[in-house]
Amino acid sequence: METKILEQLVAITGSQYAKTTAAQKLAYSYDATPNFQAMPDVILSPGSTEDIQAIVKVCATHRIPIISRGSGTNLAAGTVPTAGGVVLLFNRMNQLLELDEGNLTITVQPGMITSEINALVEPKGLFYPPDPSSMNISTIGGNVSENSGGLRGLKYGVTRDYVKGLTIVLPNGELLKTGGKLAKDVAGYDLTSLYVGSEGTLGVITEITLSLIPAPASKQTLLAFYNHLEEAAEAVSSIIAAKIIPTTLEFMDKGTIETVEDFMNIGLPTDCEAMLLIEQDGDPLIVEKDMALMHQLCMEQGATSTQHAQTEVEAEQLRIGRRSALSALARKRPTTILEDATVPRSEIANMVKAIQQIADKYDLVICTFGHAGDGNLHPTCLTDARDQEEMLRVEAAFSEIFEHAIQLGGTITGEHGVGEMKSPYLEWKVGAAGMEVMRNIKKAVDPLQIMNPGKIFAKDTKKRVVVQHG
Repeated sequence: METKILEQLVAITGSQYAKTTAAQKLAYSYDATPNFQAMPDVILSPGSTEDIQAIVKVCATHRIPIISRGSGTNLAAGTVPTAGGVVLLFNRMNQLLELDEGNLTITVQPGMITSEINALVEPKGLFYPPDPSSMNISTIGGNVSENSGGLRGLKYGVTRDYVKGLTIVLPNGELLKTGGKLAKDVAGYDLTSLYVGSEGTLGVITEITLSLIPAPASKQTLLAFYNHLEEAAEAVSSIIAAKIIPTTLEFMDKGTIETVEDFMNIGLPTDCEAMLLIEQDGDPLIVEKDMALMHQLCMEQGATSTQHAQTEVEAEQLRIGRRSALSALARKRPTTILEDATVPRSEIANMVKAIQQIADKYDLVICTFGHAGDGNLHPTCLTDARDQEEMLRVEAAFSEIFEHAIQLGGTITGEHGVGEMKSPYLEWKVGAAGMEVMRNIKKAVDPLQIMNPGKIFAKDTKKRVVVQHG
């Protein structure tokens, strides 16, 4: 980047909010996705929507890439500055703008940590349901950009289901406001939904209005253990067939259970093949009835034992055990690659078995956990990025896993987004016509291609690669 352009950009935020040293640029050259890295030209922390408009106008004039970044927890290389340019941080734009109890909405800046939203609304008896496992460190702006899910997705849906309105700086610097607080609004195209999950490729989100719901009156938590994957999968199907939609219906395989127990020492049995974490919330009488029936169904489908949380503290410990699966697995090998294949609920057992067969075929360690209730599985490979031969086998294994998921009626991602990592696979899911529609939208909104270039749309069919820049 030319010095005079850099000086223009730094002058907008002030030098105290700009990072320009080699060490600082290196720190923002990657996110939580292994093996993707590229150097940005500058990292800026704007303090307002107006700052961002000014930055975008400079970048549009000189065709400089802009990458919006929250906490960098992205697992699909969506926040790697693939083509260099400006990384926008939102650590100064993390404030509550309005809590509207009358309309059950909250409006925040994109840099707010997601778990802080519930901390703000819970004293009012309100609830923001989406709960990605990274919610204690990820930002709501990142969640919106990736359309994140979470453990409560089965009953409550994903981030898109709660985004009511957005303020967006377009690639030409103009301001776009979509949606609002209305319960009913069907005027024109649904631009709010278009921007949720757009991964920073269509503009910069600067304000977010979310819908809230009344907080559930009670919650109960149950663990069920199985000697066979099929029995756990059958229990999931039985619960849904009984017309119960639990808040949480999570799955862990044997490898994940052993690793979590080794990490947390919370008393999980390590001689079983599968575990279900089941929760229900709502009216206390209905919760009691649902939990009793789900326990019965689990036992009928072959559960060898169950564990009922007696207190909220105990329940939280069990939830933390599930949320810590990735952290626990990451201790085993130098590189941890967590994927996001999703299949219909009825195919969970087939998919888990296929993942294990693929792991054996390529002589890899792949543990699997995820959201059994919505079919969103996270096969997680424990590997070493320094071993090039092993990484080639990892590439081949995940390619087969994605292909198998699609053959079972699934998709390549349920909640992590496409980013750069999965861009070669997107056409497998949406087809040539789907790619053409998406490319035309991108060209129409961002004709200069400056918004997070290199994401979602693959240039070729190459798989996981190390990207260098600068």
